Amino acid sequence: MMRFELQIALRFLREGRAQSALIVGGVMVGVAVVVFISALVTGLQSNTIRRTLGAQAHIVAKPVEPAARVQIDAGEASIALVQTAPRKIRSIDNWQQVMTAFEAVPGVVAASPMASGPAIALRGEGRNAVTVFGVDLARYDRIVDLRDKLAAGNLRLEPGDVLVGLELARDLGADIGDRITITDGTAGSAGERLQIVGMIDPGNRDLSRRSVYLPLHVAQNFLGLPGGVTSIDLRVQDVFAANTVADRVARVAPLTVESWMLTNNQLLSALNAQTMATGMIRIFVSIVVMLGIASVLVVAVVQKTREIGILRAMGASRGQMLRVFLLQGGLVGLFGSMLGAGLSAVLIFGFSHFVRGADGNPLFPIALTGPLLAYACITATLCGMLAAIAPARRAARLDPALAMRA
Repeated sequence: MMRFELQIALRFLREGRAQSALIVGGVMVGVAVVVFISALVTGLQSNTIRRTLGAQAHIVAKPVEPAARVQIDAGEASIALVQTAPRKIRSIDNWQQVMTAFEAVPGVVAASPMASGPAIALRGEGRNAVTVFGVDLARYDRIVDLRDKLAAGNLRLEPGDVLVGLELARDLGADIGDRITITDGTAGSAGERLQIVGMIDPGNRDLSRRSVYLPLHVAQNFLGLPGGVTSIDLRVQDVFAANTVADRVARVAPLTVESWMLTNNQLLSALNAQTMATGMIRIFVSIVVMLGIASVLVVAVVQKTREIGILRAMGASRGQMLRVFLLQGGLVGLFGSMLGAGLSAVLIFGFSHFVRGADGNPLFPIALTGPLLAYACITATLCGMLAAIAPARRAARLDPALAMRA
């Protein structure tokens, strides 16, 4: 149906090779910048989220803290003193039934009980304040993927076993097979003497320095919570829907429910700022590309005025001339975006292989996905056609007789 218009559009582009090459090159650079920055920011955000959420649950449900008490001093000047109730380790009532109800909430993909509390790790002269995490290993591994963070040893938790953070083991001078003592620090407490079977590197040095993982029932006895748990950790299908899922979870049981988006609010704000900045770059690059295509096609209309008049005199309609220049804009956008996709692949390859961290490895993985390339090509083609609207309308309005005398 548009074979005639396509032939004329290609012929006009071939006749103005220099102009066509320049504008196609401009589109290529613009698309390459958009694709590269989009892939870079996506890779950076994915890596940041993976590192942040790799060592913590997406949602944590724990008992509600008791309200503070207000005491009025009946002296000459009445003073209200807020006294916070003494903090102690609290257990979730009927946690097995609550966890089962949580697993049925839409968006939740895994749930794991935990009994945690403060302790002291001892070995020889070494003494470190730590946090004990009593977990059901099979369930908890689905929450934070401990297997991926195993730095040494085996991932198992049987009676008498303990998994420790890599930095904690270094501080205590301990290795796989060594024994450490976990105590609550009270006078006369013998504590638990356990054998290190594995070392975990959560990716956070502070967390690695104070993490001790015990079998759930061992931690329950150690913390004085026989059969109880201090929290239920949840993993959700969509990490950015954690707040919505947390609201659903909060309606299941009267517990304090916090999502990672609430506890990492500053990180979320930074990610949103990156996304907005990337969107603004895309918009302004698209505007620059459209202005470049429009300016070249306006010049082309002026240069081809005589040819347009001849075509109109031979019977070409205004609609056909309109489509000729719209096709020119679309072709420029399509060819430029295809070349830009290739250039962006080169840029990503160079960044991944030449920009490396202190350990010699790439800073973070960058993926050039098919949807991103398709989005860039389609957007560039549409921008080319939109930019060609004004020149195309001008060409369609030319009077054949006047155009031939130009």
